[in-house]
Amino acid sequence: MTLSDNTREQIEGFLQKDRVVLFMKGTPQAPMCGFSSKTVGLLDSILDNYTSVDVLQDQDIREGIKVFGNWPTIPQLYIDQELVGGCDIVTAMFNSGELQELLGLEAPDMTPPEITITDTAAKMILEAMAGHEGIGLHFKVDANWQSQFNLAPAQGHEIKVDAKGITLLFDVASAQRAKGAVIDWVASMEGEGLTISLPQAPQPVAQITVVELRQKLDDGSVILIDVRGADERALAALAEARTMDAESMQEIESLPKDTALAFICHSGRRSQVAAEHFRKQGFTNVSNVSGGIDAWSQQVDPSVPRYSGT
Repeated sequence: MTLSDNTREQIEGFLQKDRVVLFMKGTPQAPMCGFSSKTVGLLDSILDNYTSVDVLQDQDIREGIKVFGNWPTIPQLYIDQELVGGCDIVTAMFNSGELQELLGLEAPDMTPPEITITDTAAKMILEAMAGHEGIGLHFKVDANWQSQFNLAPAQGHEIKVDAKGITLLFDVASAQRAKGAVIDWVASMEGEGLTISLPQAPQPVAQITVVELRQKLDDGSVILIDVRGADERALAALAEARTMDAESMQEIESLPKDTALAFICHSGRRSQVAAEHFRKQGFTNVSNVSGGIDAWSQQVDPSVPRYSGT
């Protein structure tokens, strides 16, 4: 593919807007691929602000950025208008501390987390690892606070924790999220298996009804954010809701972390994604409006028009 002058100018314009620019699929609030999601999770953990470009919105940008930096995959991270690399390189640099150094940030905390493994869980893990000599047991906690074990060779940058005769390997981000984790083995009606408790994990997004939302708006106890686009808001608007544009995003992210936030869309699906984003940013009182504005039209205010959509 030949890079047109117009596309090159657009890309250079993005790079001139900010020191850190991530070309990705989707947005930081709603990544549309696992690699973009992982890269966003790393950047969000160390940066308050950076610029993202959704390549899915423009086919010329999507293909042009590959030619511009001679890099075949997306996401792509640029710092000071220089290509850093894709997800794997960003991850490796994050875990080694090179990324933080490049950004002028403090070196990452490499303190091993305190982990508790019950006797039963340790027995089961050791049995599962039998015959896998030379393979490390990696314990990962992703940006969504989902945890998993993986058997793979050590890469050398991992943080090591020894407990009950088991060596656990962590990347930098997982080590911080795993502080105080308790690994147990439990039996339930669904069967037996490991359970992992993560005390550092933020509270899950609460689901509230439109009737509860009406009450909260009446007493001024919540900030409502409408994640829908302008076209949908024109069809059915809520006067009390703030729109979620770049300016309001920065304003919301600067609020105290215990601020009560509620997110609404047409049906409650997109708003759930937005609510999860702010939960991961450390907000502790985040709600999703179940049923969205469609439920509002049916249960609270019939004067708000209904329309088809998700």
